[in-house]
Amino acid sequence: MSEAAGAGASLLVARREFVERGRDRSFRISTGITMAFLIGFILISSLGGGATRYRVGVVGADAASSARRAQSAARALGFAIEVRSFPTATQADGAVRAGDVDAAVVGDEIVVRSSRPEELVATLQASSQREAVRRALAAHGLSPDEISSALDRPAPSVRSLEPVRPERGQAAVVAFVGVLALYGQLFAYGYWVASGVVEEKASRIIEVLLSTIRPAQLLRGKILGIGVLGLCQLILIAATGIAVALATGTLVFPSGAALAGVYVVVWFLLGFSFYASLFAVAGALVSRQEDLQATIAPLSLLIVASFIVGVQAVQSPSSTLAAVASMVPFSAPLTMPSRLVLGQASPVAALVSAAITIGAALVLIPVATRAYSRAVLQTGRVRLRDAFRRERVA
Repeated sequence: MSEAAGAGASLLVARREFVERGRDRSFRISTGITMAFLIGFILISSLGGGATRYRVGVVGADAASSARRAQSAARALGFAIEVRSFPTATQADGAVRAGDVDAAVVGDEIVVRSSRPEELVATLQASSQREAVRRALAAHGLSPDEISSALDRPAPSVRSLEPVRPERGQAAVVAFVGVLALYGQLFAYGYWVASGVVEEKASRIIEVLLSTIRPAQLLRGKILGIGVLGLCQLILIAATGIAVALATGTLVFPSGAALAGVYVVVWFLLGFSFYASLFAVAGALVSRQEDLQATIAPLSLLIVASFIVGVQAVQSPSSTLAAVASMVPFSAPLTMPSRLVLGQASPVAALVSAAITIGAALVLIPVATRAYSRAVLQTGRVRLRDAFRRERVA
């Protein structure tokens, strides 16, 4: 069979896989659930983006003055304080117990119901201490101007050795969503490759297919068709997520979000190229769906471990673990995108990582194709070592 004919056969298989899998009800349901989850996550993030507001009760003029100073400090710290006056300590305690206020300043005490809002309590304590010092200085005869000169000194300035990216929080959210999407896509579509092989073996369709095309052509077509379908789904999910985020104002850096989507798509292609042939071999080793879980277990653990490292890379993208994992072929697809989004990996490092992953896939695919070709027509459960020993079929 010529190279052109072989490519044509692989494309026919790819088309069949794309169309049949795309029509599958489970594919449409999973796409809908993923879209709904993503849209819900973005909407919840957009609703929860406002500043935290606390309600504080005060009893007496000194407490009211202290709370007003706490209001100014709270604004600088990114939250708000609403002050409510109560005539007696009993009423203030009742308001705290009923949940009408989050805390109350009564004399030298700060009253809370149960757990203490740390940022609120710390701000009220600092303001109360400042007010107590002001009263003590006034009692010793200092004028208001002298007291203000002593207390109202500017805080020390802060000098950052590394520039702070104002959108870093949003970038971390985008990176986490990207890692989650890559994990789901790599695992789901790798499993589809394996289960598709088992289905063909169990129904004996594989024997009909291999009477007209070679095992390597069948494997290439299957991986191509399922991979393109996964890519289309991923692009749809990414585009929808970015559109909803921009529409709700959750993202204010559309170019960064779009670039993150590109990273996810590219690394899905690289990761799927690496894992798909391994999943195909796992499927070729068994003849029943019930036995498939055992053969794909090592691959599942590998992807789960890579996902865990990828999540840690979102939290600490400059760590040694993240840097090393982004250069290892099986974990790079779930680690490098987040490091790129968070600005902790250079384009050169990304190219090196991509080259390593591509090189590993190019080495792995022929080996996996050989094992697939020798095991796909064998009935029962085939050990991987035996698959390499058997003579090639067809």
